[in-house]
Amino acid sequence: QVQLVESGGGLVQPGGSLRLSCAASGFTFSRSAMSWYRQAPGKERELVAAIAWASSRTKFAESVKGRFTISRDNAKNTVYLQMNSLKPEDSAMYYCNAGWDTPLYHYWGQGTQVTVSS
Repeated sequence: QVQLVESGGGLVQPGGSLRLSCAASGFTFSRSAMSWYRQAPGKERELVAAIAWASSRTKFAESVKGRFTISRDNAKNTVYLQMNSLKPEDSAMYYCNAGWDTPLYHYWGQGTQVTVSS
């Protein structure tokens, strides 16, 4: 079955950086677009970034453009989110899923918490 295991979150000061990882299994990762989502308390889950299966296309939410990059390693079935110049408003639980515009799977991993605070 589908498994998505996010890691790499933590507490970081404003302006700092984190690199999130998502290890995927249970589907054909190399042929799947992958996305990162985040959800802050009291807010809806939002799409942060997506990458096409061949890494030829990426897209980002306006709020993270120029600060976040998304990449993937199809040999490791892993997608990454490099987050730079972090702001307090980036604090949220971060999740990955397959898909480009909407999550492909109903299953969600445990997520990884990112907290940006001084």
